[in-house]
Amino acid sequence: MDRYKAILDNLYDGIYFVDAQRQITYWNKAAEQITGYRAEEVIGHSCFDNLLKHINDAGDELCLTGCPLVASIADGQNREAEVYLHHKAGHRVPVRIRVSPIRDETGRVVGAAELFSDNNIASRMANRMAELEQLALLDPLTRLANRRFMGDTLENCVRELKRYGWSTGIIFLDLDNFKQFNDRHGHDVGDEVLRRVAKTLAINSRGSDLFGRWGGEEFVGVVRNVDTAQLACVAEKIRMLVSHVTLPVDPDGASIAVTVSCGAILLRQDDTAESAVRRADRLMYQSKKAGKNRVTTEAQAGC
Repeated sequence: MDRYKAILDNLYDGIYFVDAQRQITYWNKAAEQITGYRAEEVIGHSCFDNLLKHINDAGDELCLTGCPLVASIADGQNREAEVYLHHKAGHRVPVRIRVSPIRDETGRVVGAAELFSDNNIASRMANRMAELEQLALLDPLTRLANRRFMGDTLENCVRELKRYGWSTGIIFLDLDNFKQFNDRHGHDVGDEVLRRVAKTLAINSRGSDLFGRWGGEEFVGVVRNVDTAQLACVAEKIRMLVSHVTLPVDPDGASIAVTVSCGAILLRQDDTAESAVRRADRLMYQSKKAGKNRVTTEAQAGC
């Protein structure tokens, strides 16, 4: 067993085993790196403790309903899914999971193994960050692109639309009730909220897209090659993922929830970078007025 453990611990993919009662019996080194949880923190716990809090694209909590591990233990079939796990640090990580039943010598299912990987998103993000760092265009707190770089990117998108007709969507995001975080819990907590939201934006965006900090608690996303419906889906997915970001604020386990209000627009032929951001900003304020934690597009606003 020690020989096999050495092999499993050197995999790039995370892997863990559960018994028939879904109690975690093994957790490899890659699982520690991807999730932030050490083996001693999870072994002996049950996966239905909702530790990793897997959610799907719809925001359903799979550890409580629709768990692939439960289904594989029940019917003995392999399964695959793309989900978002909850990292110990609080942000969401997109992973592809593969579940296989574990059988004893008689063929009876006695547990399951789940293999999961981050699809190289982390390495793509690291390459992007290194490039931005060389240009001194990173926001120092969130490690996203700063306003200067986002402004230059928007100018390029305007030129590309006018010259080649390439469509680009702009999402303007503003954290809801952010002043309350600072007033009630202090600026250190407010800064950590910004970092967790920023990381969620960065690791859940496509390689062709870019999110940056516009200022304060405001973020801007540039989403390339989308139509109105696709842009609305991207914005809604981001809103949903941020709504699952949490931050513990006291020793008894109490945490604060984070939400964003968003405005989403497609660039127009007569746009400048400034006018595009203003339009998206106005729609964001409509989301605020409508109750917060929502996305407003130009189609919804009747523009």
